[in-house]
Order: sequence, then structure tokens, then C-alpha cells
Amino acid sequence: MSEAWTTLRLIAWTQDFFSRKAVDAPRLTAELLLAHALSCDRVRLYLDFDKPLGEPELARFRDLVRRRAEGEPTAYLAGKKEFFGRPFRVDPRVLVPRPETELLLEAALAALPAGGRALDLCTGSGCLALSLALERPGARVVATDVSEDALAVARENAAALGAVVELASGDLWAAVHGDERFDVVVSNPPYIPAKELAGLSREVRREPCIALDGGEDGLAVLRRIVAGAPARLVPGGALCLEMHESHLDALPRLCREAGFASAEARRDLAGLPRLTVAVMAAREDPA
Repeated sequence: MSEAWTTLRLIAWTQDFFSRKAVDAPRLTAELLLAHALSCDRVRLYLDFDKPLGEPELARFRDLVRRRAEGEPTAYLAGKKEFFGRPFRVDPRVLVPRPETELLLEAALAALPAGGRALDLCTGSGCLALSLALERPGARVVATDVSEDALAVARENAAALGAVVELASGDLWAAVHGDERFDVVVSNPPYIPAKELAGLSREVRREPCIALDGGEDGLAVLRRIVAGAPARLVPGGALCLEMHESHLDALPRLCREAGFASAEARRDLAGLPRLTVAVMAAREDPA
């Protein structure tokens, strides 16, 4: 009689298989996919580590393992990705949220006063806008995207998380109506230089190209955001932008040339340039 496929045995076998297939974080990936196949959380896997799986469960898991080995992102297979401690639904309509983008959120939160107004351009799954709304319940948050598919995902996430945001469709500033100004404008826009797209991992190449392609130098969308930001920020307001590592000098310079009083590039935990925070001059008190 063949040995039963228990939870622990499956995790060990899949970890080894993923290691041989050069899948990132092989054990974590195995756990996430098995938990999804069994409709449970990862803790439950170890509480039931010696439980044999039935054939329907094994079939679901085998399919997920095959697809992951072929390059489908883990987050798409599991249907969710954690960001700032919350689960966000993701699928091929949106970019997968990255842990590094939490640094961008923290910069925006630091600049957003109580009861303030925030604008998230290129919202995608809504991870930035919804996190801002949930971390600052009194704030007004507007989120925009040119992709109706992305806005549909953001809308689903807002409903699931109980976040109150205003979602608007349109190309960057065209989606913002009237002359409203914001305390913070935040964006994780397309910023990958076009020449680098073909060299991205097969997993990243499964994500929407519209959310990745930043034009020849990666600054095509960022230039438009920076150019329009001063007219949409209050005095002392902040613009927080994720960027490519090659933009270390170029993006802060663009911000200063656009009229920002200061612009600072910041690095992530790996030491790579990750974001720029630019601040408008504060209103001077009358003499």
C-alpha cells in the first residue's frame, strides 16, 4: 500500500519540487497554495499535519503546483496578497502588491494630516488608497485608474475590507474633476524602462504590461504626474512616488524643476532607490 499524502508530506515534496524549478520562496509558496487548495489558513496546515488528503483535494493542489511551476504568480493562483497586514484580492487584471510599496504607503501616511485629503493615481488593486482610508478613517481618499478592470478589483477590495474611498476612471489627472486640492498625492505608476521589460521574470511578465511599462526611460508616466501635481496639492502638500532605481537623481530633479520646495529620494531595506517624496512650499503668513 502506498504511503498516504498527508499535509506535511505534500509540503515537503512540493518545497523540493519548487526548489528544483527555481520558484521563489519554495516552502512558503507550497504552504500558500496548499492552504488555498484546502480553503484554510497556513496555521491549520500544521494543526492537521498528519491528515491524509482526498483525491479531489490532491487534484486541486496538483493543478496549482503545475501552474506555479509554469510561471503563474502565487498571488494570482491564491487570489490574494497581503499588504500592510490586510488581504487584497488580486488577479491578472492588476499588479501584485509588493512589500516594498509599503514604504510608499508609510511616506504618504506620514504626510497625511487627520481629516486630510489624499489622491492615489494608478490605484490598481487599491492597496494604497484603501490602506490610507483604513489607517486614517477621517480622511477623504480618491483613487483613480485608466483601467476599468483594475477599478473593478479595487471596488471589490473596498467592499471586502470596509474601506470608504471614491473611485474614478480616467487617465491620471483627467480623472480628477473640479479644482480640488489634496494634502497628499501618492502613486505607484508604470516605471519600468521599456528595454527592461523583456528581461523581467516570467512571473512579472504575467502581470498587466500597462502597469509596468514606463516608456523609454521609465519616466513617461512619472513626468505627467509631476507636471500636474503642483496644481492639485495644497501648500505644504506632499507627492509620494514609487520609482525605478535608475531614477535616483532624475525624479527628484523633475520635482524641483516643477516647483516643489524639496524632493528627496529614499531607499528600501535592500538599499535600492525606491521612492521620491516631494513637498510643496508652505503658505507664508501675511506680514
